[in-house]
Amino acid sequence: MSTQIRKEWNPWHGCHKCSPGCLNCFVYYLDARRGKDASIVTKSKTNFNLPLKKDRQKNYKIPPHSSVATCFTSDFFIEEADEWRKEAWDIIKERKDVDFLICTKRIERFETCIPEDWDEGYENVIIAVTCENQEKTDLRLPILKEIKAKRKYIFVAPILEYVELSHHLEDMKIDLVSVGGESYKNARPCHFEWIENIKKVCDKYEVPFDFHQ
Repeated sequence: MSTQIRKEWNPWHGCHKCSPGCLNCFVYYLDARRGKDASIVTKSKTNFNLPLKKDRQKNYKIPPHSSVATCFTSDFFIEEADEWRKEAWDIIKERKDVDFLICTKRIERFETCIPEDWDEGYENVIIAVTCENQEKTDLRLPILKEIKAKRKYIFVAPILEYVELSHHLEDMKIDLVSVGGESYKNARPCHFEWIENIKKVCDKYEVPFDFHQ
């Protein structure tokens, strides 16, 4: 991923807090500063089809071989987006030259939200699950293990305590573990030893590790 151009695509915006990691959500913080209610989920009026948009030279605004953070100001699998998601999948399918990173706290909805031709997964889609503490890790990662996807990431973010991943990594293929803390107002502590020990576990199971914040 480090050599790819990084872009962001938010086909819809807004979310509902559903987990301890949501307490100080950056989307809620930034929306509040603009006088906007982040709990209202809305379809983007201008950028829903961003991956298909071209500039005056007829080049894609999101260039080939980009890595696209998808729906990071919402959740791709949130219920309100059920009526829009098929069209979003069609866009993802059309841009096979771009990697779409979909990060979710709602992995339990995965099977009801994938397209009919998903099969073993799209080559250009990465499914990432966030798990901020041990409880959510042990709840969500067994579901991630069972789903069909070409590439799978674990985001321990925002990390709220040390999270033991050994029993998950030993029998599940994971392409990346990325760890990050909170930012903005009221950010909770992120201790170096948590990060260091997770990195050691990843090294043990030969899983790529990234500290993103």
